[in-house]
Amino acid sequence: MYAASAGIDIMNHDQCEFCEGEMEQRRVLARFRYRGETIYIENVPAWVCNHCSEQYFDAPVYKQMERIAQRREQIHRMISFPLAEFEMAGI
Repeated sequence: MYAASAGIDIMNHDQCEFCEGEMEQRRVLARFRYRGETIYIENVPAWVCNHCSEQYFDAPVYKQMERIAQRREQIHRMISFPLAEFEMAGI
């Protein structure tokens, strides 16, 4: 299993490697970085910590996300969201 943010191999589905919270299987909207670009993939099976929300992916799922990212030019749906600058908070 691979941690979403760390890319580390996880063998235990019971506890989060970061906070030791309990893991539960869910379908998530996964952010996936590939060759310097980010895509979002809907409905991805993941193990999610019920305490800190860290996402982990089993190896076959991670490989499938890589295959999807490799065919990025075939993705036609786009999403947009507000983007703020951190310094904006000091205003």
